[in-house]
Amino acid sequence: MDANVYQHFRADERAFIDSVGDWIEQVQGQYAPYLTEFLDPRQSYILETLIRQSSDLRFMFYGGYEQAERKRCLIFPDYYEPVEEDFETALYEIHYPSKFTSLSHGKILGTLVGTGIKRSYFGDIISDGDRWQVFIANEVDHFVAAQVTKIGKVAVRLEPIKYTEMILPKDSWTQERGTVSSMRLDSVISEIYNISRQRSKQLIEAGKVKVNWTENTRPDFVLELLDIISIRGYGRVQIQELEGKTKKEKYRVLFGVLRK
Repeated sequence: MDANVYQHFRADERAFIDSVGDWIEQVQGQYAPYLTEFLDPRQSYILETLIRQSSDLRFMFYGGYEQAERKRCLIFPDYYEPVEEDFETALYEIHYPSKFTSLSHGKILGTLVGTGIKRSYFGDIISDGDRWQVFIANEVDHFVAAQVTKIGKVAVRLEPIKYTEMILPKDSWTQERGTVSSMRLDSVISEIYNISRQRSKQLIEAGKVKVNWTENTRPDFVLELLDIISIRGYGRVQIQELEGKTKKEKYRVLFGVLRK
């Protein structure tokens, strides 16, 4: 990748930028499509930016349903016409004794990753409050289904199902416009959840906050477009649009918010 590209992104995103560069070269060199693993919204944004800047290749995202957060991307030359099967994504229902117990997103994800398979092979985990389903990359789905027989102490069974049987996820994001004095992590959390900067700092330093699914303990971490912040006990926030600054130099932001 051209060194100038790096300056538009964070230092810790360089490895991902280099990967995107390799994928683009591969598609150009072999003149055949390339399918990524599941990407988070920030990675998808970086990938889209780089493809548009540095190539005339086309790309398409797919995560199983319209509002999916995590999606696979197919990068392809302009002659190619993608179909749904190209995205190699399977949908599984998690059967468990729902009368006697409940599951949570965190427990399910912990168990899936506990099989030794990377997070990037799993798409969204969705629930309607009772049933749970998960999108899994075809490369590993049979292995994962055979391995996962318990989540915590609960006996479970993963069964492949058709997309027509997908539940409607009950998580609903609301959009909220707000102004923040800075794009620091502690500042954004305190603005959205109406808590003091001190409280927000404590949550971050105590390891209760993740940015793009990775624990982040730095209150001064600067957020960027399409980052997703999860705050244990509070919910999640996504930076959906940066809309410039106010006269007082505050940032105008369109947030997606999911309150617990």
